[in-house]
Amino acid sequence: MIRSDRSRLLLRALTIALAVTTTHAIGAHDARAQPAQPLQDRFLLGVGTHQGLGGAVGKRGYVPATNIKQMQELGVTSFRDDLSWSDFELPDRRLGFAAPLGRLEAQINARVARPVLILGAGHHLVPNSLPPTTDEARQRFVDYAIAAARSVSGSPPLFELWNEWNIATRKNPAFNAENYLALAAVTYPAVKRIAPNAPFIVGAIGDDPGWRWTASLLQGGLLKYADGISVHLYNHCDRPARRTAAEVIERLNAFHRLVSQASGRPDFPVYVTETGWPTPTAKCGVDEKVQADNTAQLILWAPTASSWLKGIWLYELKDSGTNPSEIEDNFGLYHFDNSPKPAVCAVRDSWAFVRSSLKAEAMKVSNEVTAIKSVSAKGQRLAVWSNDPAKRYEIRLKGDAPKVSFGYPCDPSPKPAAGAWMAVSSTPLLVKADETSIPEFDVRPRDH
Repeated sequence: MIRSDRSRLLLRALTIALAVTTTHAIGAHDARAQPAQPLQDRFLLGVGTHQGLGGAVGKRGYVPATNIKQMQELGVTSFRDDLSWSDFELPDRRLGFAAPLGRLEAQINARVARPVLILGAGHHLVPNSLPPTTDEARQRFVDYAIAAARSVSGSPPLFELWNEWNIATRKNPAFNAENYLALAAVTYPAVKRIAPNAPFIVGAIGDDPGWRWTASLLQGGLLKYADGISVHLYNHCDRPARRTAAEVIERLNAFHRLVSQASGRPDFPVYVTETGWPTPTAKCGVDEKVQADNTAQLILWAPTASSWLKGIWLYELKDSGTNPSEIEDNFGLYHFDNSPKPAVCAVRDSWAFVRSSLKAEAMKVSNEVTAIKSVSAKGQRLAVWSNDPAKRYEIRLKGDAPKVSFGYPCDPSPKPAAGAWMAVSSTPLLVKADETSIPEFDVRPRDH
């Protein structure tokens, strides 16, 4: 409901087509029915790591003892890494963890977070294995996948079939939909016999304009061989105004609609196993504050989709190199030297804000302001942010709010919300009400 006001401030706001003062009832509508479990029990927030690549000492600077502490600091519940076929199957066809995978084994055994293990990458001693295109190569792959499932059964793991197969097809036509479907058809039942409770995820779909590759897989019946489907979502090379969490959410919702139609199940599990914003000096990237704000927004939005969205993995835990202009060196939440970027506290605080939520919904404020209401056993929560970093707003609660406080990621110290106009920008505003409800609130543009 929009109320008009004769004040000069709000008239000027109308003239420039901004929202004036908008009133919203936090408790007016029930969120769509969702499981009465805390979000952390039905959704995984993870990070990408690189323990499984590069041998005993990798060039990317990943060290299990350090990275385990970083994951604990973030509070994440999962990590995603490569369980390389070439390193898991030794030349004498012995299958298992050996020195090249020692760092990954240590991270798994630490039980710091639930592993998503990527099965793939071919084997240098197996003909026709990159990708597997013959019955013999596919059977060798299945043997490796079975042994991998046995070796990590106590983790408990999730398995993902290959990584961005569709990107490889640009250079090698053997990476086509038919060969992927054939590999999924034989690998899925084999792994499920060994690890029936381990989700088997297919797709790991990289950049897919128009979802043409996705459509070919879905039309081929891929979901018959899966417990869930995964996608990778990036926009750091889009025009600057589109390098946002809102754009990622828009494409994720479009992907979900395709999967829902193909499966006949609106709740068919979807996993975003890679997303993030690199911070290089190159033109394809964002500054560290934008990385932090985007990441926080995505995490705070996630509970609204938890009936079908089962996890998000931020790429990646730490920078993989030191070249400031190299995109691939600068995706990390931590710098290469393990010092934190602003995204570290943004992830930590936004996840802490929503991880106990029982239900959540997005509220329609305006096209330029997002508000997410959530409910936990302790009370209500409200996250509000501007979708446009150049535009700022304020909100003020109506009525008494003695037990309501507010803060921001990276500055979570609670402040009384009663009577205060609280700043809203691309950095999310976090409003918390313990053992009470959040009153209705007004929104206005901020001129300062």
